[in-house]
Amino acid sequence: MLTQPTIEKLNTMKLTAMARAFKDQMQCPDMTQLSFEERFGLIVDYQITDLENRRMQNRLKTAKLRLSACIEDIEFKPGRGIDRSTIMSLAGNQWVKSHHNVLITGPTGAGKSYLACALAQKACRDGYTTIYQRAPRFLQEIAVSRLDGRYSKIIAPVMKCEVLILDDLFISPLTRDEQREILEIVEERYDRKATIVTSQLPVKAWYDGMQDPTLADAILDRLVHNAYKLELDGKISMRRNRTVLDQITKTVTV
Repeated sequence: MLTQPTIEKLNTMKLTAMARAFKDQMQCPDMTQLSFEERFGLIVDYQITDLENRRMQNRLKTAKLRLSACIEDIEFKPGRGIDRSTIMSLAGNQWVKSHHNVLITGPTGAGKSYLACALAQKACRDGYTTIYQRAPRFLQEIAVSRLDGRYSKIIAPVMKCEVLILDDLFISPLTRDEQREILEIVEERYDRKATIVTSQLPVKAWYDGMQDPTLADAILDRLVHNAYKLELDGKISMRRNRTVLDQITKTVTV
């Protein structure tokens, strides 16, 4: 049997993974011990796996996560305020399916952004679309986009994605205009999509981080309701630990 024409036809149909699997099988004598159905099933499985991997990579590329983080690398050291059972439960993505929020608070260096990106990365791996936005920069971009006509283009992906990260919200008090923008986002996503918010301020202080009390009530009602709250402790600074480790590594290398 001439295999090369078959391989070329598979590549023409963009079934490149099937072409590779078929070629590998033809070069493996042990494959003759399997039935046609078994061998064909393995080829199809190879193509499906390749397709799923490419889709996952595309989701991660679109997400533009700030950090290369994953659930498996989270450090559950005593004093960090991270409960292993809670994180493992969130890793199952039921909160995404139920359109709930995750609110992560704690001081600088506690690992808020890393944890948010790790949860989002797990969601990407499990088939959910994700977008990362650092809140201060994003709000500035929205303000400019309303003037130059790009608003719809910028806001549409944020509204549609299944998991949105708003990192460093309330790092400075929100103006009324910024509150209106945040309310527009959380109102559209409420009970439809999942949102992760990180902030240095504890949730109880968020109200005071906004100028307009009426808008503040509306925002908090949509963010805090049905939300998982993770309060990280600042006794152990993960950022400081990484800096020290880098310095040690450089010293050893030199």
